Amino acid sequence: MAEVANTSGKRKTAVARASVKEGTGKVRINSKPVEIWTPELAKLKIMEPLMLAPERAAKVDIDVSVQGGGVIGQAEAARTAIAKGLVEYFQDEELERTFKSQDRTLMVSDARRKLPKKPLGRGARKKRQKSYR
Repeated sequence: MAEVANTSGKRKTAVARASVKEGTGKVRINSKPVEIWTPELAKLKIMEPLMLAPERAAKVDIDVSVQGGGVIGQAEAARTAIAKGLVEYFQDEELERTFKSQDRTLMVSDARRKLPKKPLGRGARKKRQKSYR
């Protein structure tokens, strides 16, 4: 077991950095306990790796700092960082396989990015309407 595992996770423009160390099962995100994190959907996303390995999560304290992006982007970045941190701390390939079989984005950051805006339109795909009158 590593003494402290520092990992990171990304989703869109959100970046999360997690540090996992020996403790009593406390999870803090931006110095705030995960139990009071809102909205509920984001909290459930963050808790997913902890629910898949509850006996392991009870033995460690996890501190996550997350910046950029929106609420769900930050939640998905945080859950990736937490899952990677647990695997690195316990150095357990079986746990990694469990996470990957559940949802690949637990271990692999989502590489999708926003499509750039094009000329003659309001966004990446939308174009100004043509009129043939």
